[in-house]
Amino acid sequence: MILRMTQLWPAPYAATPITHTQEIPGSKSMTNRAYVLAALAEGESTIVGALRSRDTDLMERALAGMGVSFDHTSDGIRVAPGPLHAAEVDCGLAGTVMRFVPPVAAFARGPVLFDGDLNARSRPMTTILDALRTLGVAVAGDSLPFTVHGRGAADGGVVEIDASGSSQFVSGLLLSAARFDRGITVKNTARLLPSMPHIEMTVRMLEDAGVRVRTDGQTWSVDPQPIRGSRFVVEPDLSNAAPFLAAAAVTGGVVRVPHWPITTTQAGNVIRHILERMGCDIELCSEGPSHTLEVRGPQPGTLRGIRLDMSDIGELTPTVAALATQAHTPTELTGIAHLRGHETDRLAALTTQINNLGGACEELADGLRIQPAPLHGGVWETYEDHRMATAGAIIGLTTQGVEVENIATTAKTLPGFEVMWAEMVRN
Repeated sequence: MILRMTQLWPAPYAATPITHTQEIPGSKSMTNRAYVLAALAEGESTIVGALRSRDTDLMERALAGMGVSFDHTSDGIRVAPGPLHAAEVDCGLAGTVMRFVPPVAAFARGPVLFDGDLNARSRPMTTILDALRTLGVAVAGDSLPFTVHGRGAADGGVVEIDASGSSQFVSGLLLSAARFDRGITVKNTARLLPSMPHIEMTVRMLEDAGVRVRTDGQTWSVDPQPIRGSRFVVEPDLSNAAPFLAAAAVTGGVVRVPHWPITTTQAGNVIRHILERMGCDIELCSEGPSHTLEVRGPQPGTLRGIRLDMSDIGELTPTVAALATQAHTPTELTGIAHLRGHETDRLAALTTQINNLGGACEELADGLRIQPAPLHGGVWETYEDHRMATAGAIIGLTTQGVEVENIATTAKTLPGFEVMWAEMVRN
């Protein structure tokens, strides 16, 4: 059943502690980086465990429209690079598409037009587009819609950017840097750089594809060099796992997520440390060649609030904010001013929606302060933001009568979320 955007989804209420094991599909961030590297490689690549979601489908269609071949098999996705050409790219609301693909378009022969959802037109883009101009790429426009006039090659060089709005500006340049005639050196001029783990993921995956990256503080350099056709193995999306683990925390239950990586660059891995600080018991259990993360929540009513700089893990903010509404002590989340430029202004959205349900959330200059307060049912708006939707689902577990608007927006990164969630509560 496809839910219309105006439909309300009655969030399942958990009358008893949840006990559940949840398989989590692959990481969106890793999948889309692997797609870009495979598209620019000198030979064929295979991607194993790739996520299929709206954001990854948009990335695949963008690259396929420019001339890259994708073959979905039982063993993974085979990606064969080819000569890039003019195309029209639908970015939807996917930040990775609108920021990772324009540098790729520099190597197309002909214009590549980028557009997306209405809300995408307000997302910050000047940083990456001005950087491309500095690197010798012709770009018309400063926000969606814009056009990259590719000529099959690009000069490259040194570019200084203010990456305080998104780490994707750095990652987008680095992923294509090896194809530029002079390579690229990216220098971040801002005092703050959010979501550093995502840049570390980019560097790690570049190295997996044979690309050497020199890092000096907040300066990254890539010389011109081949990108090797590779076999990319995509980990489960740990940020998508976070709402399910949160279910254990707020209900005093037990949730297990199989195939949790021992070492990872995913920012979502930090959720296990956050939950531990809030009063949960955490165990990483060895099960054959892989590991399962088990979260056991505290007694209902004893979850603790937290003070936390979330500048590196901003994507977890909606989940942690939802957890904070269930805590018996205050929570203060800082370092996340950049979330005002995500799918929606997440700080304003979370403040409005929590308070609409009786909560006590205050928007700070760079974060949120959430005080304990009894919640009541009502409509939880999502603003077409997948993480707002999952935050509403978490609150609905312990607050009867919560109705989430447009739960289908979760298909951006986790198709079928509402079915998984309902099954978790039923079990």
